Amino acid sequence: WQHKKKDGKRFDVDELSHELEYAGRSVRLVVAQDVSERQLLEGQLRQSQKMEAIGRLAGGVAHDFNNLLMVIKGHTELLLNVLSPTDHVTRKIEQIDRSADRATALTRQLLAFSRMQVLQPRAMNLNSVVEEMGKLIPRLIGEDIELIVRSSADLGTIRADASQMEQVIMNLAVNSRDAMPKGGRFTIETSNVELDNLYRAAHPVVQPGKYVLLAVSDTGTGMDAETQAHIFEPFFTTKEQGKGTGLGLATVYGVVKQSGGFIWVYSELGKGTTFKIYLPRVDEPAASIPIVHIPRSLARGTETVLLAEDEQDVREVAREFLESAGYIVLQAPGGEAALEIAATHSGAIDLLITDMVMPGMSGQELARRMRSLRDGICVIYMSGYSEHAAGEAAKCDAAAAVLTKPFSRTVLLRTVRDILPIATA
Repeated sequence: WQHKKKDGKRFDVDELSHELEYAGRSVRLVVAQDVSERQLLEGQLRQSQKMEAIGRLAGGVAHDFNNLLMVIKGHTELLLNVLSPTDHVTRKIEQIDRSADRATALTRQLLAFSRMQVLQPRAMNLNSVVEEMGKLIPRLIGEDIELIVRSSADLGTIRADASQMEQVIMNLAVNSRDAMPKGGRFTIETSNVELDNLYRAAHPVVQPGKYVLLAVSDTGTGMDAETQAHIFEPFFTTKEQGKGTGLGLATVYGVVKQSGGFIWVYSELGKGTTFKIYLPRVDEPAASIPIVHIPRSLARGTETVLLAEDEQDVREVAREFLESAGYIVLQAPGGEAALEIAATHSGAIDLLITDMVMPGMSGQELARRMRSLRDGICVIYMSGYSEHAAGEAAKCDAAAAVLTKPFSRTVLLRTVRDILPIATA
């Protein structure tokens, strides 16, 4: 049933009716309870569960596609290495490679939405990212949109991947630009906030505590309630066909959730939109950005590598990459086979390269059992999507690294060369 307030606003109620005797007469007691708040909380819970289910589906699809792309890109790279640049076939192979790159970018956005991408979090001040993006955004949004930046001087520290925070701001800027075809204002704000139990009562998925707030607003066309309910879903878009993938806001949602944060949207038709992102504050100073030294040429090697991968086509590509640089490769289609090779091989095994997810035994379990057979062996995990545990294992173990598929020969060989000295030092 619906009741009406004095201001004319309607709200839902649950009604209970009881027949009873009062003053010798048969009467009926009717109790009406406002259930609008309960419905709001139930709606938020259903939305959260729906996004979780879509995320698992998207992550699984991206994982399978990354295995396929690993094979496509791997063989195009091997072919390009042996063909002359003037060969008429080279141009066709390069087109295949470029298309595979575009497909890889799409799967990475799916992984971002499903919170399965590899992040490199560090303690950072969000103002530094906002400041850098403030230099790039004017060229992105155009001269008819005014950029306003309001940064809190005493902003707290968060733990996040700086490049992904840049991607979040970039995607929100693109979304706002498209919502303001006739110009307007685009505002980025940062501040410290503390969310209490009262806030949690209205937002059950939020944990009370100290947060850094990133608020991004525009004066664009705004969205109705129906659109707001779907904007973070992958491939949902209100743009014309061919003018958007529908993955921009899905990527934002995934990065924020994987960083331990929350995102809410507030919008009205004709009045604009505000996205509020809450990221947990941490009690540690901002870390400096490490300098990565990239070698001019790929070092070769003669070490023995045990390669465990259940997808045969992926295994063949990785084997060719390694053997082309001089490594001796022992192949295993799974964890049990890899352990058997390790137990019976008479020579040294310097490195284990294993897929993270295999039937029967995970890559982490294989690495744990392998170390009991081959003390000091170092590990590289391959993953079509980033398992959180794999990232943690690499962070806590100096002899471990993570490669996300599809990876190139260059990336694989550099990673191998970087990690092997650690194990043999």
